Parts: sequence; C-alpha cells; structure tokens
Amino acid sequence: MKLRVLGCSGGVGNHLKTTSLLIDDDILIDAGSGVGELSLDEMRKIRHVFLTHSHLDHFSFLPLLVDSIFPSIREPLVVHGQPQTLEALKTHVFNWTIWPDFAKLPTEEAPVMQYQTLAPGHVFASEDRKLEMIAVNHIVPGVGYRVECSTGAFAFSGDTTTNDNFWEVLNAHERLDLLLVEAAFANADLDLSKRSGHYTAELLAADLKKLKHQPEVYITHNKPGHESIIMDECRQAITDRKITAADTGLIFTL
Repeated sequence: MKLRVLGCSGGVGNHLKTTSLLIDDDILIDAGSGVGELSLDEMRKIRHVFLTHSHLDHFSFLPLLVDSIFPSIREPLVVHGQPQTLEALKTHVFNWTIWPDFAKLPTEEAPVMQYQTLAPGHVFASEDRKLEMIAVNHIVPGVGYRVECSTGAFAFSGDTTTNDNFWEVLNAHERLDLLLVEAAFANADLDLSKRSGHYTAELLAADLKKLKHQPEVYITHNKPGHESIIMDECRQAITDRKITAADTGLIFTL
C-alpha cells in the first residue's frame, strides 16, 4: 500500500496545499486543494473519497475534481462520510447554486457521483485494504481513519483536539506503523485551539501519551506562517518519540 501526501497544511500560500491523502491510486482521504497536485489521468483513477468532516479546507477541490473528470466517469465516484458531513455538501455545495448536483448528473438514474453514509466504527474493505472510521473531537462532527493492509497500517487524525476515542481505537489494534496527526496552533493560542477543536503542541503531547504503539509520527495542519514555532514546540513537548513535519509530496510505502 502506498500513501502519498497531496496536501497537509492548515491553509494556503506558495507551496502550501490543504488536506488530501492519496492511497494507492484510487482512494482519497479528504479532497482539499492538495488534489490539484494530481494530473488529469491520476484524477480519473480515483474511485472513492473518504471525508473527515465538512470544513472547506478538507473538501474544496471535490467539486472541481468531479467536474474535471466528468466526461470520463464510467461508474460513480463514491463520496463517503458521516451523515452530517454529506448533508452539508448536499445542502451548501452541490445545490445548483454553488455547484451542479453531480449526484443527479447526467441523470438521477446514472449519476457520476454518489454518497455513501458511514458511521464511526465502520470498516470499509477494498481489495487488501481496510479503512476504519474513528470518531474524534472537532467543532463539527469529525472523524479520523485507520487504514491497514497485509503489510502495514497507518492512521490519520483529521482535525481534532483532546479526546480518548481516537487513541483507544488505535490501541485496540496490534499494529500501527505511521501516524499523521494534527497540531494546528502554537501553545500561545490555547484558548483558540480549544474553541475551534484543534491541538496545540502541549495538548497533542498529552494525548500521545495515551498511544501504546510507536509509529513514525508526522505533524499536519499547521497554520501558515506558524510552522516553525509549532514544530519547535512539538519537539519540546514530545520527547519520547521522533516527530517530523508532514509536507506535500511525501510518499510512504506500507
């Protein structure tokens, strides 16, 4: 299984792209502006999109993705998410005002996109891969994912702050080789981080103590312009693990 980081920033600017992870060549976790890293041929291979939540930076390029590959779609692109997430897309985005309703185009009987409701705890299986949806703690209903194949496993926190469930679910499995976890704010922005449902370095350090596994840890979702501060604070607060800043273009083989 191959994992490619298309985008992992908390914002945009210069090379920064928002959240999107490509699994092998056919599955996306989130569809932020990182999707723009894909060629048209690569976009055509996407069959599933698993969303973590309904915030713009995590789905902003989904409408453009579907529109770009519309002529070549032979079976619907399946968009997976919690009911609240999918309802937000239907109501506020694919509503004929902001963007066409591709769940009804070219016809309702044969659309190019379809929705698949998932609930935390659900495991989606595709070939040798299993994706487990895990509830996290964000300002809107949010999830992370654990993805495994026969040769490895990784987890992605999505957007979250202090919680027990994410770590308990990961601990219930025997293996975790790679963890991508957010730290959006510097410690000085503790109040803002709590109100918006994000980690600071200190909050993340406290929660990482709950994890029994020793995966490679990559930090995502830093706010633009604060990356060096946040990573310095993460390294000061997290002393029992090696941590690395995630970046667009990273490729992992599990």
